[in-house]
Amino acid sequence: MIEHTSASVTQLRDVLSDTTFVLEPSAQETAQALVHQVDDYVLPRLTNIDAPLLAVIGGSTGSGKSTLVNAVVGSQVSVSGAIRPTTRQPVLVANPEDAEWFAAGQVLPGLAREHGAAAANPTATSLRTVTTETLRPGLALLDAPDFDSIDDKNRALASQLLAAADLWIFVTTPARYADQLVWNFLHDAASRNIEVIVVLNRVDEEAMRTVPEDLRRMMLDAQLGDSKLITVPYVEHLSGLLALDLVAPLRDHLAQLAADSVARRAMAAKTVQGVVGQITAKVTGLAEIKAREEEFAAQLDGAIDDTYARARDQVIDATQDGNLLRKEVMQRWQDFVGTSDAFRTMERWYSLSVDRLGSFFTGKPAPVREVETEIEAGLHAVVVDAAETAATRSWSHLGTATPELRASASPELAHASADITEATAQLVRDWQASLVDTIQNSAGDKRMQARIMSLGLNVVTVALMLVVFASTAGLTGGEIAIAGGSAVLGQKMLETIFGEDAVRRMAKHARTDLDSRIETLFGAERSRYYEVTDDLVRGSSSQDLTVARDHANAEAGA
Repeated sequence: MIEHTSASVTQLRDVLSDTTFVLEPSAQETAQALVHQVDDYVLPRLTNIDAPLLAVIGGSTGSGKSTLVNAVVGSQVSVSGAIRPTTRQPVLVANPEDAEWFAAGQVLPGLAREHGAAAANPTATSLRTVTTETLRPGLALLDAPDFDSIDDKNRALASQLLAAADLWIFVTTPARYADQLVWNFLHDAASRNIEVIVVLNRVDEEAMRTVPEDLRRMMLDAQLGDSKLITVPYVEHLSGLLALDLVAPLRDHLAQLAADSVARRAMAAKTVQGVVGQITAKVTGLAEIKAREEEFAAQLDGAIDDTYARARDQVIDATQDGNLLRKEVMQRWQDFVGTSDAFRTMERWYSLSVDRLGSFFTGKPAPVREVETEIEAGLHAVVVDAAETAATRSWSHLGTATPELRASASPELAHASADITEATAQLVRDWQASLVDTIQNSAGDKRMQARIMSLGLNVVTVALMLVVFASTAGLTGGEIAIAGGSAVLGQKMLETIFGEDAVRRMAKHARTDLDSRIETLFGAERSRYYEVTDDLVRGSSSQDLTVARDHANAEAGA
């Protein structure tokens, strides 16, 4: 069972380590703390259930923890004094037989080890280990920094060390025993079923009459009624170590526990199971937070998808509703083709078109090129404007829905991509090149090729563009006559060359090709916003957390 639990807890630890939280930073801190707890305590304990117990001494600033440790050990192993905080560097005291277990780095692997006397400027990122024969093998003491220290790093380390304990020894005083912060830790102890010894230190005669009883009542209310309560009398003008008889109850209790391998094993098993249960309970909350972030990411993605879909549709509609064939465009086409002559007979129209084309080669104006240029410019402008509008609207929505995400996002997202102008120009060029390929591939016989040659490939290409873009939707008055009539004329020109069915296929292919290119361009523009929403779903998912939690619970028998 232990081996199975170790594997499932390792899996849970890896999933937690890979989980990111963006909208709730406290959740990220919780996940990291749980990873530390698994590394510092759970996995080492599951690996060796019979390893020496670690009793962590925690308490408020000035509660006398270090003085108490020194008295229990019988020598000055931890620095005590009036300057706060006194305990800056955690000190682990163990019997020489147990030193290898704690020095190997399996327990609290993130802390570097130092040995012997305290350094002049100890750091809170290392663990000083001291060996002594006065402690029995089987149990070590760890003097932790104050959990209400004015130093942030000391407070964080105190919490981390308490999370790595098999046994908590809480030291408080008559002046501080009712502090809420003390009880936050004690309630946490109750939730994980850890063995707790509460030491009421520095108790004078007056406090002795009421405080122990009141403290016992509070412990009972906190479901710590089975926990041991030890009182240590106040000693005025203390110099040196506390008298051995004053700490005898605590010292004897720890010695008895260290000597009883069965009791130690039971305590370790109970504690580690309680810790796993507490971790999985917290993972449930983290999974819910992650699920909310995933849901929010989906909502953001959906809103941005809709914005860019509308922009794409706006461009596609603009290439279908006749907007690109207004005024100058169709007037130039009419100048080139001669709409009034075109409807007399198709043969005369064709001859006239060839004649007009001949004027192009004699140096007269080339309105067909102007038509092509106008269409290119119109399509380009529509695409760029739609892309800019989509970016602006997406940026605005991001600021409304989640200002904190927008604050950390690149301000370049407020506009279309920097190369949108060139990308759109390339789209138009590529599409026109595709039209040319379509025309050339559709010219199956010499007669078709000759007619294309006589008119000019650019004329036929423009005619096909007009057929693709022509529609009376959105046009009014004279524009209908110009656009509709001229587009029909362009279509008739193409039908004369290729035939009606072929023109229909060519126009459909050109339409589909243009729509696909537009969709690809706007897909690329939209994808820039994934850098914002991807952070919300990066790493382990809520489902990953839930599955890993369930496996750990099942293996631990929770």
